[in-house]
Amino acid sequence: MYPHVDSELLANIKTKQIAQYVTYYNHNRKQRSHNIFLASEAINNHVVFPGETFSFNQVVGERTEEKGYLPAPEIVKGELIEGIGGGICQVSSTLYNAVDKIGVQMIERYSHSKHVPYVPKGRDATVSWYGPDFSFKNTLNQPLLIRSKTKEGKMIVEVYSSDILEYKIKSVPKASEDYLQDELEVNE
Repeated sequence: MYPHVDSELLANIKTKQIAQYVTYYNHNRKQRSHNIFLASEAINNHVVFPGETFSFNQVVGERTEEKGYLPAPEIVKGELIEGIGGGICQVSSTLYNAVDKIGVQMIERYSHSKHVPYVPKGRDATVSWYGPDFSFKNTLNQPLLIRSKTKEGKMIVEVYSSDILEYKIKSVPKASEDYLQDELEVNE
């Protein structure tokens, strides 16, 4: 087991940004935006040590009203319904695309039953407390620091590590913000 994260470790692993992925959302949809913010905050500054597995559901926890999550559209069995925490799959999908660039081992990842517009087709990672999870194993030789934030309709995940990290960057298709103008936008 690794010791808790201290300032010395953080100073060492936040020196080099090794990956970033940005997705876009309509920030005027307040409840969905709020859920995205909460899930983003939950994974922000999380450190994944070599050999350790990151589980989105474990790190974010159950999405409940008591934790501040709000009802917003989500996809269940191909249908758009209202659900507590709707929108958080944009956070897990943004994280998936960021860490996929650096070649970690994907343990568990599922696509939605319906295409979501915020990532290219097949590049999503749906999550549900009693269902699918998104998890990956850090197979690299250094700890990874996940930095996550929302800003004016952007969901941003950056991955940092030590400057002695050994890795190869993988090409991942970018997300498009074109769908924001589409009246038929799917919210989750």
